Amino acid sequence: MVLNKLCGLEKNPAPLELTELPDPVPTVEEILVKISACGVCHTELDEIEGRTPPPHLPVVPGHQVVGRVEAVSSGANSFSIGDRVGIAWIYSACGTCKFCLAGTENLCPYFKASGRDANGGYAQYMTVQEGFAYHIPNVFSDSEAAPLLCAGAIGYRSLRLTNLKDGQNLGLTGFGASGHLVLKMVRHQYPNTKVFVFARSKKEREFSGKLGAVWSGDIGEDSPEKLDCVIDTTPAWISVVESLKNLEPGGRLIINAIGKEEADKESLLCLDYPVHLWLEKEIKSVANISRRDVREFLAMAAEMRIKPEIQEFVLEEANEALVELKTRNIRGAKVLKIE
Repeated sequence: MVLNKLCGLEKNPAPLELTELPDPVPTVEEILVKISACGVCHTELDEIEGRTPPPHLPVVPGHQVVGRVEAVSSGANSFSIGDRVGIAWIYSACGTCKFCLAGTENLCPYFKASGRDANGGYAQYMTVQEGFAYHIPNVFSDSEAAPLLCAGAIGYRSLRLTNLKDGQNLGLTGFGASGHLVLKMVRHQYPNTKVFVFARSKKEREFSGKLGAVWSGDIGEDSPEKLDCVIDTTPAWISVVESLKNLEPGGRLIINAIGKEEADKESLLCLDYPVHLWLEKEIKSVANISRRDVREFLAMAAEMRIKPEIQEFVLEEANEALVELKTRNIRGAKVLKIE
């Protein structure tokens, strides 16, 4: 499924075209992966609608990829043909800059993303450097594993950046693929922490309660208790302002989004210093993910049996899945099954 031009989904609800392409050929230290599942992420909407545009078109989106190794090139020796592997948002990095040498290659100035800077997983085949592929634990099916590679890993990084301590209050603004996995993590890692969920959709709020949230409300509501940390997973600006309002003094807001939409940017004009920022409240963004995030989260998810709620679509239904994501028709994570 190929993106040939940028567009808004309101005007064009079918931005991806089913296309026959030559099978990719792995180069030195690369593997060829025959894809069986690929998660659908809000970042694909950011690419299609131009908030994080691909550097060239056409491109095949998709960065939550699960499949089996079909071929290995010279210099690739970490995987064997038939191994089940995953590919995440981080497609490559330079390996020599100060960030890569420190293990924070997510900040590398030459960072490349799967499905944006290189053809991704909305297809039957994909190539990647072997150092940017991951063994998938046996406890997960292909469709269960796919959302873990981005929604799960970025949620894991976001939770780590909160510096949350057991017993503190956590807020989750937005409750899609990443938010519901964070809630599952918190229930295992922080048994005394209460989670408060803010979401526009009544279905999302009800879903959060079934997974263990102690309270849920609309994004503009006041939480019944002040929050030590909030993770914002929405594409909106208003959620930043509302989340800051609910923080304790010294609290931290983590923005888990690669981009924010322009529609409600004027809401930032409502930012009131004494209400939203004073008393050492802190805002921190999440930039991409590192390979460490993916490896650690996959291991933790396998050990704790953390599995996402999923909705499956066939590859040809990718546009339908994206429209549902755009219109907030969400329960867990959406996954393309690729035959």
